[in-house]
Amino acid sequence: MKAIVKLKIERFEEQEEEYFVATSDEIQGLVAEGKTVEETVAIAEDLARILLELDRHSERVETLSAMPNQFEYPLILEI
Repeated sequence: MKAIVKLKIERFEEQEEEYFVATSDEIQGLVAEGKTVEETVAIAEDLARILLELDRHSERVETLSAMPNQFEYPLILEI
């Protein structure tokens, strides 16, 4: 089954260094940090798979939303 997991991504800047942190209300414990949005999403995807595999017999997997036929997906461009 393919599912959609909603990520909350926050941008931070410390000492002129930009980084991003992704969390999810749908997968407890998912916290991913990267230097770019793309890196952060890739880390979050790997972590989500690990967390779901560790907890695959729980209700967590059953509560995820199945991928619909149509959905919005943000395109991030640097212009």
